[in-house]
Amino acid sequence: ENVVWHNATVTRERRQKLNGHQSFVLWFTGLSGSGKSTLANAIEEHLHQMNCRTFVFDGDNVRHGLCSDLGFGEEDRKENIRRIGEMTRLFVEAGVIAMTAFISPFREERERVRELFGDGEFIEVYCDCSLETCEQRDVKGLYAKARAGLIPNYTGISSPYEAPETPEVRVHTDTESLDESIDRVLGYLQERKLIG
Repeated sequence: ENVVWHNATVTRERRQKLNGHQSFVLWFTGLSGSGKSTLANAIEEHLHQMNCRTFVFDGDNVRHGLCSDLGFGEEDRKENIRRIGEMTRLFVEAGVIAMTAFISPFREERERVRELFGDGEFIEVYCDCSLETCEQRDVKGLYAKARAGLIPNYTGISSPYEAPETPEVRVHTDTESLDESIDRVLGYLQERKLIG
């Protein structure tokens, strides 16, 4: 009861005006190896060249600091996503286009994050890729270790991935090129007039 939200005189609207663009979150979700980080970083590069203020939150990077106290059981994974949701909300409030590259396997958790944002500010990008392709791309050999029982709670093997039912953008990262996926995401943002 002693915690009160502080309203700054510099508002999100003023920050967006200074930046010359709206702020929102692009929430990339999909299996490990589906191309989330690759696509998020490629989109950031394009937006940066358009003079947009951006930041990509990568799953491994966040696990090194903010969420280093969390494991990979279901409850810890939910807490990981909750923290990321709250952090991206602050970045969007700061006028930044925030991008996340997390498996975020549970539909309910992604919807809970969506509820933190206003209408149209949470853009779910589903990197739709077959498990077979993801396993072929696995340079760390994590899928093989999971299949051998060496990694518990591994999404797609011993823990479920709940695919989005109605994502704003669906990219087929196992059948289309990176450029095609980039065009699909940027096309959506331009169609919505979120970028120029």
